[in-house]
Amino acid sequence: MSNQDYKPNSKHDPAAKFADNERLKTESQHLRGTIETDLGDQLTGGFTKDNFQLIRFHGMYQQDDRDIRAERAKQKLEPLHNVMLRARMPGGIIQPDQWLAIDKFAEEKTSYGSIRLTTRQTFQFHGVLKPHIKEMHLTLHDVGIDSIATAGDVNRNVLCTTNPVESALHQEAYEWAAKISEHLLPKTRAYLEIWLNGERKDSTELEPILGSTYLPRKFKTTVTIPPNNEVDVHANDLNFVAIAEEGKLVGFNVLVGGGLAMTHGDVNTYPRRADDFGFIPLEHTLAVAEHVVSVQRDWGNRVNRKNAKTKYTLDAFGIDAFKEEVEKRAGVKFEESRPYEFTHRGDRFGWVEGIDGKHHLTLFLQSGRILDYPGQPLKTGCRKIAEIHKGDFRMTANQNLIIAGVAEEDKAEIEKIAREHGLIDDSHTEQRKSSMACVALPTCPLAMAEAERYLPELVEKTEALLVKHSIPNDDIIMRVVGCPNGCGRAMLAEVGFVGKGPGKYNVYLGGNREGTRVPKLYLENVSEDVYLPALDELIGQWAGERQEQECFGDFVIRKGIVAEVKVSKTDFHA
Repeated sequence: MSNQDYKPNSKHDPAAKFADNERLKTESQHLRGTIETDLGDQLTGGFTKDNFQLIRFHGMYQQDDRDIRAERAKQKLEPLHNVMLRARMPGGIIQPDQWLAIDKFAEEKTSYGSIRLTTRQTFQFHGVLKPHIKEMHLTLHDVGIDSIATAGDVNRNVLCTTNPVESALHQEAYEWAAKISEHLLPKTRAYLEIWLNGERKDSTELEPILGSTYLPRKFKTTVTIPPNNEVDVHANDLNFVAIAEEGKLVGFNVLVGGGLAMTHGDVNTYPRRADDFGFIPLEHTLAVAEHVVSVQRDWGNRVNRKNAKTKYTLDAFGIDAFKEEVEKRAGVKFEESRPYEFTHRGDRFGWVEGIDGKHHLTLFLQSGRILDYPGQPLKTGCRKIAEIHKGDFRMTANQNLIIAGVAEEDKAEIEKIAREHGLIDDSHTEQRKSSMACVALPTCPLAMAEAERYLPELVEKTEALLVKHSIPNDDIIMRVVGCPNGCGRAMLAEVGFVGKGPGKYNVYLGGNREGTRVPKLYLENVSEDVYLPALDELIGQWAGERQEQECFGDFVIRKGIVAEVKVSKTDFHA
């Protein structure tokens, strides 16, 4: 069944109408819409309703500065509309010349001047006004970067464990991430025509994998090299877990159906771990990727977007039925899963040496925000490194940056620049390095509470609690997000704060260090005067009563403070 023939079925709601997004995709002329017309309208800084959605397929979100929204309304002005762009960078690898180009554009043409590294292993521009949008795409194109399909109902930027030590294995895994990304891209010429001055073609276009109305919802894919779960496989729809023999990649275990987004107050939405479908040899990788996507394309819920992700399709039809359909379409039988283990998911900061003799420096960048701050000119430092660096940069899924492929004789100069510009700061605690936040206010239109701007304060207060209980060198994986959409992966944290309103959060406890367990609600819609004393008491108990090497998330489950989430559909809201 192709998605052109899709009909609501009894697993969804046979009487319901398709979601309006299905209409706008159908009418969009393969994602063109009237975007070019909107670009020429200088009376507004924004896009019309349908184009507001369609530009996402081109890698952009319309936003405004919410800090000044009310003041502009008083002055009878529309919100200060702008776009955020997210680049497509499979595996997070970027070359020094590309870095210099994005640095220059961020400095000269964006409202905030920053480069922001994201949990999707890429960079974002924030605050690009309408007159600069086309120039932005042309600038990126000139250095070999695009933003096709980094948002919208498509397969988005493909992640890959950075793994700077096992260079040959990483190179193989990275190449597969790039191949998967290219294979699953939309085939429409809309991006080329609108942003890169391509000639309009009248021929009928086909989307052989994504279909004429694309996917029911966003779709996320990773390539992962154990034992590091840096990419958080259980946050993603499709994951290829690398299986190596004697340092050589031989195939992948395929994990399907992870996802973290939910909706406050809707018990039919929940975060969910991915299921292991089994092992495939390398030669079947693209076929399996294609047909996990095609089954989700055809079986996913196009009526209710809140239940349209792959995780809900698996729960609606059954894991076995979904898996069998993938096997049938791909002409592949999943073999028994090969053994692997995740032991951690954090970045290894400082210098490490790869087996190829090259050196790699991982820099901690709080919330991935690269800007020149007083006493910490981070953006200038990255630029100066890019001007002399002979290797590449790798953006991690934890919002950090690796200066990769450094020769022995170049280490000292690069470290000197990094230290002089605050890119290496020995005062950063393990707790600070283990904490993460989404962007939230002032730019994200979905944010209900602060996240990135609140994180430094929350980290300091958590650090003080660790000191108070005599465990200053310990850390808890802590993540703060402004809404329940999952961007900062709070629903795989040991302590996850999910924004509910100004200064109010739901607090979830019980994730683990490896990123293989969803946490459970502990406190609902509370402010700092409630959750900080609660955290104080729990950290005190953990410090005094934990078992050897027992992480905070394991402790709160063992002590019965929260129940373990084993099956999200039944356990998460129980």
